[in-house]
Amino acid sequence: MQRTRFGDMACSIARTMDVIGEPWSPLILRNIYIGVTRFEQLQQSLGISRKVLAERLKWLLEYGVLERQEYSSRPPRYEYTLTTKGMELCDLLLVMVRWGDRWLAGPAGPPVLYRHHACGKISHVEPRCAECGEPMHATDIDVLPGPGSDVEPTD
Repeated sequence: MQRTRFGDMACSIARTMDVIGEPWSPLILRNIYIGVTRFEQLQQSLGISRKVLAERLKWLLEYGVLERQEYSSRPPRYEYTLTTKGMELCDLLLVMVRWGDRWLAGPAGPPVLYRHHACGKISHVEPRCAECGEPMHATDIDVLPGPGSDVEPTD
């Protein structure tokens, strides 16, 4: 199936979606983050076809989100680990978790809880401004053209 390519758009959301916008990719990243790192484990835990999993892993490797390390040479077998780039994508997944827990968890509540290492408390991700530390939500910002924008500045 031919994928629409968003990587050439002058938009950070589109470029990110080009890397992880296919529905299996965030789930693969989630599983590798929690320690499900081998092909067979990933395939079994996700119920994904071997072909689709192989394609997704290849894609994530090409974009430098994952690395693979051989753990057996006869036959060659690999496990997958997140790169620094991949770990930062997990930060994005935690924001998605926050939204899903709030709006889609249902009466049973969230399926997974997250304990913060620094304070030891069960918590959730809250986006904050890198400059002042205040909470930062869509209603708190103005969107302006940046240096990589394809929008011509107006006088």
